[in-house]
Amino acid sequence: MKEKIRHLLKKRNAIMLAHNYQPPEIQDIADLCGDSLELSIKAARTDAETILFCGVHFMAETASVLSPDKTVLLPREDAGCPMADMITPEALKTRLDELSPMPVVTYVNSTAAVKALSTICCTSANAVDVVNSLDAREVLMTPDRNLARYTAAHTDKKIHIWEGYCLIHDILTPEDVNKVRQAHPDAVFVAHPECRPEVLLLADKVLSTSGMIRFAGESESSTFIVGTEVGLLYPLKKANPDKEFYPASLAMECPDMKKISLDDIVRSLEFMEGQVKVPEEIQRPALNAVQRMIDLSESKMVDH
Repeated sequence: MKEKIRHLLKKRNAIMLAHNYQPPEIQDIADLCGDSLELSIKAARTDAETILFCGVHFMAETASVLSPDKTVLLPREDAGCPMADMITPEALKTRLDELSPMPVVTYVNSTAAVKALSTICCTSANAVDVVNSLDAREVLMTPDRNLARYTAAHTDKKIHIWEGYCLIHDILTPEDVNKVRQAHPDAVFVAHPECRPEVLLLADKVLSTSGMIRFAGESESSTFIVGTEVGLLYPLKKANPDKEFYPASLAMECPDMKKISLDDIVRSLEFMEGQVKVPEEIQRPALNAVQRMIDLSESKMVDH
């Protein structure tokens, strides 16, 4: 199966991307694994004609926004994101009509149509920097209330919150964390900013998925409690075979992230099934919002 997929990827001049939450067998044969946005940025800079994205629908849309001339394939079109569905362009327009004029900062875990109505995008890793880069005193953050509250705690600006959330991260409670901590008292607890505020208060570090992998590699600690989707334990262990990683809760498993199978990948590449194409009238303004964030991140790297 692996040989067949590699053959089809070569035939289609395709690059295969896998999000950090994908099943191990998919991560193992991907060309690139990582956070959704970093994958799309890297794929855009290759000469591949086709991007096969093993993730969920908004990720494939982001790849299409950044690479409008490439063909983007999502092997399972029903792999969605409940949080991304908690905001629509129509609902965002209504909310903006109710508020005084202010920038909209939209988490990349959102549809292209919502990004197109946004001032700038952010990731879980750079949300605070993005908000602080804006001149306005007030900002609307969409769609994740937990990321917005985390950001609000680290900025002087007033953050207006959209009441969306990740079903998987929001399920984690302080009781869950304390239970695992009792079993592993020396472990470092790392949590994703999509977790509830009361969970983040217990964290030793609040990090994105790529941030967690980087931190685990650099840390002197040998034991970690991981407060994000359980799929991340595989790349963490793969990168750090001499360290131990425990899930903060086994309930933190995203069914949408587990939908794609090797069979789906073969079918998608053989028949070019599951194409995701963002229309130009949405792609252009969505790209502006994403590009503003990329430019900000790159300027900060130069500053440092």
